[in-house]
Amino acid sequence: MLLAAAGAAHAQAPSQASPTLRTGQGVPAPFQGGVPSGAATREPLSLTMADAIGRALEHNLGLLTTEDGLDRARGARWLALASLLPAVNGSVAESRRVINLKAFGFPRPPGVPPIVGPFNVFDARLSLSQAVLDFEAINKHRAEAHNVAAARYLVKTARDLVVSVAGNTYVLALAASARAESARAQLDTARALFAQVTDMKQGGLVAGIDVLRAEVQLDTQRQRVTAAENDFEKGKLQLAHAIGLPLGQPFTLADPFPVAAGPDISIEEALDRAYKTRPDYLASLEWVRAAEAARQAVVDERMPSVRVTADYGTIGLTVPESHPTFSVVGGLSVPIFNGGRTSGRLLEADADLRSRRAEAEDLKASIYYDMRTAFLDVEASSQQLRVATRAQDLAAQQLTQARDRFAAGVASNIEVVQAQEAVAASSEQYIAALYNYDVSNGLITLNLGEMEETVRPSPGGGVR
Repeated sequence: MLLAAAGAAHAQAPSQASPTLRTGQGVPAPFQGGVPSGAATREPLSLTMADAIGRALEHNLGLLTTEDGLDRARGARWLALASLLPAVNGSVAESRRVINLKAFGFPRPPGVPPIVGPFNVFDARLSLSQAVLDFEAINKHRAEAHNVAAARYLVKTARDLVVSVAGNTYVLALAASARAESARAQLDTARALFAQVTDMKQGGLVAGIDVLRAEVQLDTQRQRVTAAENDFEKGKLQLAHAIGLPLGQPFTLADPFPVAAGPDISIEEALDRAYKTRPDYLASLEWVRAAEAARQAVVDERMPSVRVTADYGTIGLTVPESHPTFSVVGGLSVPIFNGGRTSGRLLEADADLRSRRAEAEDLKASIYYDMRTAFLDVEASSQQLRVATRAQDLAAQQLTQARDRFAAGVASNIEVVQAQEAVAASSEQYIAALYNYDVSNGLITLNLGEMEETVRPSPGGGVR
């Protein structure tokens, strides 16, 4: 099945502060670019769609930054977990001291000087601090665990989007190539017709206006070829950027224009599956759970906490003279008043939770509308493709008959020029209809959250 970007390939993305990568709102700008890797070769690279997808999954900028976001979420989770794990430290110290006993209030017998020392002190010690009961830290860790789960779903969303972007950009380049090939074919036809009408003019069979008309049509087709070839080269540059090809690497497109298979699932089944499998929606639900845990952590700031600290070591004037010592302290901390800090944080947490729930509900609604839109587009584009296919055949027949009528002298070359324009228009309509049909089918797969699993490099080198 053809890969399709969610909307136009150059659509602007939602704000990066958004907690989700919305597949139905266009392609975020980072996903349109890639990090170039490797050195360019003089020999052109034969690039298949499978190659483009594989390279994009390794070098696309949007995916790389999303994976970095997962690492940041993991780091935040470890920081939250550190509050629940024991902290163990070791120290070894040796010092030389002089102490003024009088400064510490020690009584001294008459005649005893207040100054003691100098003397050495050796101390080697292990210290431990452990939270026995801390509800606030427990819920903060739960919140970060949900954030990590959401970040994993976002990576899956990003991978699906990268597969979609790479495949869509590849097919856009194929469409541009097909337009250039069609324009070259029409240019060849225009050359042949110009040569034909020139010979007929020399034989006195047609008027000079027919030669001028054929020459104008020839120049028009030359302009179309130039524009189509330029669009094709720009499409290749866009593809090279998205998949991270080495700068200046020449390449050719090895795969033909694909034709997507229609959906084999009903709209109701698609919606039910999307609510269970779309990773951005699952990520949104994880953010709701994270916000709930974060709110509970704020509430638990008012709860008592229990902590144990202990140390064990050896101390003495010298190492041989040192003796083991230890201490164990258990402490209970009971919050009484913190100036309204907890109340303020609770208001913020409640607002965050409402926002996350609203975002999840909005995304669920977006899935519904995006899926129904995709199914409507599949049906419409399927009909357009059938009409465009027939129109292309009819336009070719029209051109053949117009040329025969002109050669037989029963019509002017106005009919031939009009038939040429009909062939050009029908070719463009066919390419656009085929692309739209592929895009519509690809959007259904993207909305299901199954793009990478459905469309991926196969052992034979193609794509499924």
